[in-house]
Amino acid sequence: HVQLVESGGGSVQAGGSLRLSCASSGSIYGNLCMGWFRQAPGKEREGLAATVSGGVSTVYAVSVKGRFTISQDNAKKTVYLQMTSLKPEDTATYYCAAGLRLTVDADYYPYWGQGTQVTVS
Repeated sequence: HVQLVESGGGSVQAGGSLRLSCASSGSIYGNLCMGWFRQAPGKEREGLAATVSGGVSTVYAVSVKGRFTISQDNAKKTVYLQMTSLKPEDTATYYCAAGLRLTVDADYYPYWGQGTQVTVS
């Protein structure tokens, strides 16, 4: 079993940056892919980025490529999402998730955190 706890959300002005963190616990962490997702009110959940093997391999959604960077610190069992050039449309609840496939398709992720709110004004 894997438990995930996100942190780092908050309010920021357009053009600003935030770094989200996702701390993991569980014995199978090292074998999992880690992904970041978001969901805005009234919208479907959107996959943003995923990584595996300490950040050696990554995938990004087209909508955030070049602005968001996913990274992973295996020693800390933590995954990060560095977000830059934030826009009001980035406002959403951001979730990290753990799964077995390197993809931004949420269907492949059985383990989810509780989410952290990001508001861009």
